[in-house]
Amino acid sequence: MKRREVIRLLIGGAPAALLLTRFPSASLAQDGADWVTAFPREPVHVAAWPAGRKVAVSFALFVEEFGFGQGPVLRPDLANRNPDLVNEAFRQYAIDWGITRVGRLFKELDVPLDIVLNAEFPGKHTSVWKEFRASQPNAPIIAHGMNNTNRMLPLGRGLAAQKAYIRETLDLIAGATGIRPTGWSSPSVYSNGDTMQAIAAEGITYTIDQMDSDIISRLKTPDGALVLLPYPVVTVDMGQQLARMKTPAEIETLWLDYVLELASEARADPAREATTVVIGIHPFVIGTPDGAAALRRVLSRLKKDEQVWLTDTDAILKAASLK
Repeated sequence: MKRREVIRLLIGGAPAALLLTRFPSASLAQDGADWVTAFPREPVHVAAWPAGRKVAVSFALFVEEFGFGQGPVLRPDLANRNPDLVNEAFRQYAIDWGITRVGRLFKELDVPLDIVLNAEFPGKHTSVWKEFRASQPNAPIIAHGMNNTNRMLPLGRGLAAQKAYIRETLDLIAGATGIRPTGWSSPSVYSNGDTMQAIAAEGITYTIDQMDSDIISRLKTPDGALVLLPYPVVTVDMGQQLARMKTPAEIETLWLDYVLELASEARADPAREATTVVIGIHPFVIGTPDGAAALRRVLSRLKKDEQVWLTDTDAILKAASLK
């Protein structure tokens, strides 16, 4: 879509919240074919979020099932031990203590939270799920496949196989939680060109698999449109800790720099369109006492910035007239 066509469509009938006086070239660069799926993709322009804020920030907690002997490894040098008590404890602590600690923290600070859920988790860890959900009864649930180790997306097996897997995931989450998600996150952010069409076919309306933008975009698949919410690679806490050996305090600095720079850009250029960032958090990192302390400081600081809107994915979609 050309620049003049974007302007014509927006002026011709888009909600007032989406109107912009000009369009930065960076966002227009996303106009055209998506580089993974080759489907048409177009930016969704938002002038400002509620109360005139310019940066929408949603924290998404990954509630995942790995299985004994599988999952994230804190100490690779010990991974060949049998039993691997250190790495197993690292994973188990996150499940038994980290998930509920994060739920309590967001409740205490009155900050919205998204739940990115492996379908197998509520059945495998029933008491943990019940305690956590009690602290976050209204948090949107984003489907995250069956589990994160041996039941991931059936990549390379065709569109029908992915549709069946996604349907099974949504059915299991609906049965366990009473909610059928309309959001999707591929396990381990590992999908292929068929995945977007498959999730659209099964009733998913948005995904956080998009990792290449500061603004929302819309993907047009043969089975329906999908909203792509920005989920930046560098803000994911687990990648920073396990791959780059960053402490929670260092990740705290990264998060504040990332979000507050977007806010600073908005203050410097009031005509700049609103931006969005979904930040992935994991109980292995941010569910420890030191991790929770770092997260508390981040949330407390962001709440004070008049350009920042701490929210959840459902509210973002509604504010952008996409839900």
